[in-house]
Amino acid sequence: MPIFLTLQVDIDFEKEPIGASKDGKKVYFKDIWPSNEEIANAVQSSVLPDMFRSTYEAITTGNPMWNQLQVPSSTLYSWDQSSTYIHEPPYFKNMKMSPPGPHSVKDAYCLLSFGDSITTDHISPAGSINKDSPAAKYLMERGVVRKDFNSYGSRRGNDEVMARGTFANIRLVNKLLNGEVGPQTVHVPSGEKLSVFDAAEKYKNDGHDTVILAGAEYGSGSSRDWAAKGPMLLGVKAVIAKSFERIHRSNLVGMGIIPLCFKSGEDADSLGLTGHERFTIHLPTSAGDIKPGQDVTITTDSGKTFTCTVRFDTEVELAYYNHGGILPFVIRNLISANN
Repeated sequence: MPIFLTLQVDIDFEKEPIGASKDGKKVYFKDIWPSNEEIANAVQSSVLPDMFRSTYEAITTGNPMWNQLQVPSSTLYSWDQSSTYIHEPPYFKNMKMSPPGPHSVKDAYCLLSFGDSITTDHISPAGSINKDSPAAKYLMERGVVRKDFNSYGSRRGNDEVMARGTFANIRLVNKLLNGEVGPQTVHVPSGEKLSVFDAAEKYKNDGHDTVILAGAEYGSGSSRDWAAKGPMLLGVKAVIAKSFERIHRSNLVGMGIIPLCFKSGEDADSLGLTGHERFTIHLPTSAGDIKPGQDVTITTDSGKTFTCTVRFDTEVELAYYNHGGILPFVIRNLISANN
């Protein structure tokens, strides 16, 4: 026969007793709670210095396998160029102490065109690594056999793998492919159908910026840092959407990507945007001239002009953007504080 227990959680410990003594007197929580002096005496008599000395004295001698590890003498991390798990990311390459300021987005191509409710699961690398994916090709070129591919999650310390896994979701629906499902897109200048990563590499190698068109609630779902890091590594400079999930919008700003919202009642379809245009975003050239929530004009090579709201929502986000993202912003501030 099952026994059911009930648990009461709405107890006022100051007014209600928690039990009774042998002689029937009510016992309150304060009656059994130790004083600070009693706690200090217990710690002093039980937590002894020799306990810590014996533990730390054995750290360097107690584990032969640990002691046999080869450790470089440098105080800086020594990157292993052959590692497919940990790779030096490019976030600080060629970084200068002076913030770069707003980057112009001129004649950018559309990398991807989406409808509503693109989630961070669509964007962020997750799950197993498909055998025909750019990430798989990268690993095989470095001698990793298929059974050792592991997952994107396990290789999140390698930006080369994670960039190749961005927008690699097999359920991605990209309007540039006329409803075809899968992690591919159209390289607009050539008309080639390519993986998202290969198309992004072509644009970068040719010196072209890219943007993403999207519908409502772009970036909805759980917050994932690679959902913003990945597009930045692919060369995406702006996302133009009907609306953003709050945290993802902030994460985009943190990676130096401009979030832009169509005006109310407008979207890519109503404006007649096919995604085959080239987009120029007319942002002020000085960060001091950009205000949170201001409107900017976007023009295309097809002659269309429309207005969007820049979703830098705070002065701090503007500072991040001025520095090229939150990571260089933090590094510059740390260096300045120590000089």
